[in-house]
Amino acid sequence: MSELGSVVGVRPDTIRYYERVGLLPPPNRTPGGYRAYDAAAVDRLRFIRGAQRLGLRLVDIRHLLAVRDTGICPCEPAEHLLRRRLAEVDAEIARLTALRTEMAAMAAALPVTGCPPPSPGTWCPSMEGGDPTCSC
Repeated sequence: MSELGSVVGVRPDTIRYYERVGLLPPPNRTPGGYRAYDAAAVDRLRFIRGAQRLGLRLVDIRHLLAVRDTGICPCEPAEHLLRRRLAEVDAEIARLTALRTEMAAMAAALPVTGCPPPSPGTWCPSMEGGDPTCSC
């Protein structure tokens, strides 16, 4: 198992987990009881890891593997899953862009010099007698 993990770059407990949840079929065993993986296991594990890098959920990966195991090309379901994931990434980029804009505005509004101590529970000075330009 550690050899398979080394080849693909995953830890042995991850491989055991993939076996438990049905992403990797149970391997053959050596006479000594050790797991014996073949090239198909390496290919399958690389497929799983590649799909995970794209942000696909394990349930989606399981579905793609099931289609792939039938010998049918998984391109159509993969396209659907990738388009859904792309929409999720686009939404996250929009959220992060808005967050960045808000953070930049807050940073620009902070006083450069002579900043009084912050109000309790905030990082900005109290508006009472403080710098009115601070918009925290």
